[in-house]
Amino acid sequence: MTMNTHPSLPEFEYVQPATLAEACEFLASHAVEARPFLGGTDVFVRMRDGFLTPQFLVDVKNLKGLNDLHFDPKAGLTLGAAVNMNRVIASPEVKAYYPLLAEACRSVASYPLRTRATIVGNICNASPAGDTIGACLTLDGVLHIHGINGPRQESMASFFLGPGKTTLKLGDVVTAIHFPIPPKGCVGMYLKLGRNQLSDLSIVGVTALGYPDSNCKSGYRFRLALASVAPVPLVPTQAETYLANHSITPESVHEAARLSTDACSPIDDVRGSARYRKQMARNLSAKALAEVWKKLN
Repeated sequence: MTMNTHPSLPEFEYVQPATLAEACEFLASHAVEARPFLGGTDVFVRMRDGFLTPQFLVDVKNLKGLNDLHFDPKAGLTLGAAVNMNRVIASPEVKAYYPLLAEACRSVASYPLRTRATIVGNICNASPAGDTIGACLTLDGVLHIHGINGPRQESMASFFLGPGKTTLKLGDVVTAIHFPIPPKGCVGMYLKLGRNQLSDLSIVGVTALGYPDSNCKSGYRFRLALASVAPVPLVPTQAETYLANHSITPESVHEAARLSTDACSPIDDVRGSARYRKQMARNLSAKALAEVWKKLN
């Protein structure tokens, strides 16, 4: 058996469109052969390893608006698709209003990689293990998409269809993600279990966000999102509903963690067994909820 210890990228053509419309038209007319790319942290690795062989890479990161980071105290935060994760972490507005988003970005690999990696790229890869996806879900992220028929918006909640599959159509380019102002008094946490502290995909990831809500019987609302435990990033709605309708106690937290686990459908892979993932999803859900509750009080 011959092993290539120095794999290299296959040949491809680099395309740099001048406008979004041009990018969308090229991607639509070369549906099989072309892929858009931003930071390239995923696509280049997959090309090197032989999982992707695109003929064209369409560089969209320098198109108008894609590097914008804009915050409005009433409308919220808009991150252009090409805004890298280190820039998100360093943003004073993100630190002040969206610390959960910064925490999720900080969990991704290493500092050098985060100078290229983007939140929108992490989302569009549609990996169930995506580290920033849970924060984007619990913070009610909305994607701005430009297609051959013009712009549209899509909620994160309906974006994922399966591993590597989304609702994006031929020619679509995600240009930004927008977050409304978070609920007043909210507290969030992202817990990630990996094989090492850096540079590893999550075996299990749990994002929890909690905030006071007088419309709930418990007086509080919790949002949860789990990574690496289902074909798509998982929102355990039964657990969220349970916490909204029961007093927040150690017992109710553990029951919510059990309900979260019941919603999981993990697989066995090189990073962990399905059984182990279920157990850890329960433990991390309980820990994240307990920590958020502690901070709320």
